[in-house]
Amino acid sequence: MTFTCIDISDALPLLENDAVVVDIRDAASFQSSHMTNAIRLTNDNVENFIAQTDKNQSVIVCCYHGNSSKGAAEYLATQGFKDVYSLNGGFSQWSAMFPEQCEIGQ
Repeated sequence: MTFTCIDISDALPLLENDAVVVDIRDAASFQSSHMTNAIRLTNDNVENFIAQTDKNQSVIVCCYHGNSSKGAAEYLATQGFKDVYSLNGGFSQWSAMFPEQCEIGQ
């Protein structure tokens, strides 16, 4: 089980096919802005996420710049998710390219 690093342009078709986006950044950063429909994933809710999410659904892991997401993506892949991706460039690049596809707060 492994994950794939994915460029933002390659993430768009996955999002159109209902991929789940998980954001592992800190609470203040997530509250400030995040990808549309993203779920903030923390140590406190990761077990519920694993238990309640369809393992056949694609999962895109987002962090600040695309580095920390690799470890989280690897972990989710070991938990049985079939298609797990780490977003290259992270939220900083996503928000620069697609500000209209970001939400504030939750």
